[in-house]
Amino acid sequence: MSELRSSEIHWVVHQYIGVEGGYLGDFSYRTHREFYSAFCDLDLDLDAFGGNTTRERFLAVLSGVEGHQQAAILRGIAKKYPQGGEHFRTSPAYQKLLELAKRCADGLSVQDSSPAITSDVLKRALADANMLIQSSGPTHAVDRVHTALHAYLKAVCAGHGIESSPSATITSLFKQLRAEHPRLCDLGSQAETMGRILSSLSNVIDCLNPVRNNASLAHANEELLGKDEAMLAINAARTVFQYLDSKFR
Repeated sequence: MSELRSSEIHWVVHQYIGVEGGYLGDFSYRTHREFYSAFCDLDLDLDAFGGNTTRERFLAVLSGVEGHQQAAILRGIAKKYPQGGEHFRTSPAYQKLLELAKRCADGLSVQDSSPAITSDVLKRALADANMLIQSSGPTHAVDRVHTALHAYLKAVCAGHGIESSPSATITSLFKQLRAEHPRLCDLGSQAETMGRILSSLSNVIDCLNPVRNNASLAHANEELLGKDEAMLAINAARTVFQYLDSKFR
């Protein structure tokens, strides 16, 4: 995930929340402990973080948690300290805070998109995936992204009169589209090279099946993908989404 840089953490603390006389905003020891569950929906053991003062402890927490947790903390700050509460909490500063939260929540290098060809299952799967990425991290979203890609390929086939089996896998659907959809038969001046790239993407799509079945929350798997590997799987699926949707629009 895309985590906060030290300069951004300094900005949040000193230029958005505000520090006066060594105190962080209007936090007390008690309200700081309550802040994470009350405003951020996070269950954190604050004793696991360093710092003698509330400001030092807050800095340790914000620096020490993962990107999606940083996003939850930033959204909590936006709730506790909305724009206009102090002269320095301007509308641009408030928007910057929300943009930092959005970046931390979904720091995947391939951005999400809204496919032109869609279905109810696809819409729900994409919405679930985005919510899980933001609230729990990419590992929890791998299954939903796989489902979204499967639903998308089915929708494309149905929308272009390509008959496919109801039980067709994402690999077989992609191969069928490559063979039967006219826009994937015309790959431009570098058709041979682009064909090899599509073949490689077919292998990537094929690998998403065991990832989903054996290392995601689709089943009661004991070992799940790590954060970086889950990001790789989601980025790969989003790359396929974006290319195909651009071709089929």
